[in-house]
Amino acid sequence: MTSPQQTHEPHGHSHSHGPAAPVSLHLRKVIAAVLIPFAAAVVVGLAVLWPGGAPAHERTGVGFDRQTEQGRVVQLERVDCKDVNASQVPATGDTSTPQGREAVQEETGTCKKATIEVTSGKEKGHTFIEIVQPDAPRQFHVKQGVVVAYAPDAPRDLQYSVTDVDRQFPMALLAGIFALAVVVVGRMRGVMALVALAISFAILTLFILPAILQGSNPLIVAVVGASAIMLIALYACHGLTARTSVAVLGTLISLLLIGLLGSLFIGWASLTGNTDDNTGLIHGLYPEIDMSGLLLAGVIIGSLGVLDDVTVTQTSAVWELRQADPTMGPRALYRAGIRIGRDHIASVVNTLVLAYAGAALPLLLLFSIAQSSVGSVANSELVAEEIVRTLVGSIGLVASVPVTTALAALVVSADRHTPGQADPGPAGPAAAGPTGPGAGAEGAGPTGPGTGPASGLPGPASGGPGEAPSGPPPGAPARGLGGGRGRRRKK
Repeated sequence: MTSPQQTHEPHGHSHSHGPAAPVSLHLRKVIAAVLIPFAAAVVVGLAVLWPGGAPAHERTGVGFDRQTEQGRVVQLERVDCKDVNASQVPATGDTSTPQGREAVQEETGTCKKATIEVTSGKEKGHTFIEIVQPDAPRQFHVKQGVVVAYAPDAPRDLQYSVTDVDRQFPMALLAGIFALAVVVVGRMRGVMALVALAISFAILTLFILPAILQGSNPLIVAVVGASAIMLIALYACHGLTARTSVAVLGTLISLLLIGLLGSLFIGWASLTGNTDDNTGLIHGLYPEIDMSGLLLAGVIIGSLGVLDDVTVTQTSAVWELRQADPTMGPRALYRAGIRIGRDHIASVVNTLVLAYAGAALPLLLLFSIAQSSVGSVANSELVAEEIVRTLVGSIGLVASVPVTTALAALVVSADRHTPGQADPGPAGPAAAGPTGPGAGAEGAGPTGPGTGPASGLPGPASGGPGEAPSGPPPGAPARGLGGGRGRRRKK
C-alpha cells in the first residue's frame, strides 16, 4: 500500500514581476471616449491658433531688441583711467556713496583698453575699442568670444559695443553631458525623454511664443500648447497604455484647477504682469498683449513639468500595488496609493517653492537690504506675483495626488480582467476531474470508498474493513470543481 503524496498545486494567480496586465477592451473604450475628443480639440486648437512665425517690427535698440553680431578680443592693454575717462565728472573725493567711489576709481585706477574684432555680419573683420573699467563685473581676456551690439543709426565710432560674453561652447558642452547622462541611465526611455523634450521646446518656440506675440489670448494659447506638450511627452516616454492615459487625465484635471485658481487670484490681487524692464519692453512693443494673461500662461506652463512627474508616479504606484495583490479593491488601493502620494507631496511642494525663491533671490536680497517688513515685501507686486505663482501651482500639485490616485484605483479595480488571474480551463471531465467513485490520477481526488490507488477500478487498497476511508464521506463536495486545486495520488 502506498501513502498519498501531495504534489505541487496549481496557483490560482501568477506572481509575474513584468509589466501590469493590460486593461480590458471595455475600459480601453471608456478611456478612449474621453481622451480622443480632447486630443482632437488640441489638434484643432493648434491648427486654428498656429501663428506661422513671429510678427516683424522695427528694432528699438533697447535690451534684447537690438541687432547683434559675434566678436572676439584680439588685444588688451592697460591704460590710465584718467586718460580714457576725460568726459567723466571729476571725482570729489567723497567715497561714502557708490557714485563717489566709482568716480574716484575712474579717475585714479587702471583701466583696460580692449580691441574687439567683429567675426560675423557684413562688416566681418572690423575692429573697435572697448574701455573696461577696473570695477566692471565683466573682465575680458585675449581670444575671448563676445557678443557685439550693432546700432546702424549711431555715429561710425559708436556703432559697435560689447554687450555680453559668448557662452555657446560651455552651454553646448553642458547640454551634451546632460543628454549623455539621460541616455546612459535611462537607455531607450532616456532617448524618448530627450525626443519629447525637443518637441516640447519646439512647441514653445514655434507655437506658444509667436501666437502670443500675434495677439492671441495667452491663456488659450498656453492651455492648447501645454496640452499638446503633455500628450506628446507622456505617451512618448511611457507608451500608449491605459496607465499613461490615467496619468494624462489626472494632469488635465489638475491643469484646469490651476488655470481657474490662477485666473481668480491674479484678477483679485490686481496683478498686471508688467513688473520689470523685460515685461515693460514687451508691453511697449506689443501693447495688445494681455500681460496678466501672460502671467497666468506662465503659471500653467511652469506647473506642467512637475505635474507630469506626480501623476505618472501615482498611477504607476497604484498599478504595481494591484499587480502585487490582485485582491485589493478600490478603497484599499486608494489608501495605499495616497500614503505614497503624501511623501511625494512634501518633497514636490518644497521643490517648487525653493525653485521660485531661488529665481527671486536677488529681489529678496534687495528687500532685506532695505529692511522692509514681511508684509510690505509680500504686498509688492514683484513678490506677490511669485507668491501667487507658487501657491497656485502647489495647490494644483497637491490636488493631483488624490485625483490621480482615485482615477487609477477606479480604473484598475473596475477592469473586467483581473490582473494575473488565470483564465478558467475548458469545462468537462478532463478539467474538473471525476467526482464519482473510481476517480483516478486525472481526477481531483477520491470522493468515496473503493477508490484504487492509481486507477479508476475499485480494489482492496482502500475502503476495506477496519480501515478509514481514504476520501471524504459520500455527499461531500468535490474539490476539483472549478478550482483546479485537487491532489493527486501516486502508486
